[in-house]
Amino acid sequence: MEFLAEVVATQPAKTHIHIIADNLSTHKTEAVQEFLSVRPNVQLHFTPTYSSWLNQVEIWFSKIQRDLIARGIFESKTDLHRQIMPYIRHYNKAALPFKWTYKNTDRRIR
Repeated sequence: MEFLAEVVATQPAKTHIHIIADNLSTHKTEAVQEFLSVRPNVQLHFTPTYSSWLNQVEIWFSKIQRDLIARGIFESKTDLHRQIMPYIRHYNKAALPFKWTYKNTDRRIR
């Protein structure tokens, strides 16, 4: 609730706000539903259970963090952007999809 309130408070009143959330039950409580019911400009989008595409994004951001950000010195956001873009262009020249598997099928929610 604090997060939702903070996001809404930092945006102009009529801005459409889209928030991507996992399927955790706390995002679907009565308090959240009441909050959203009086703010039709705020919409939650839930990721599918076992959403491998989200894990792919997490892997990608982790790779950028390990390879570039953790080792870098950045004087500004502009400087960070200037260093990230060549990294992405170089990576994309030989990029391959990340392979994600969920091996322990006994733990899946059925």
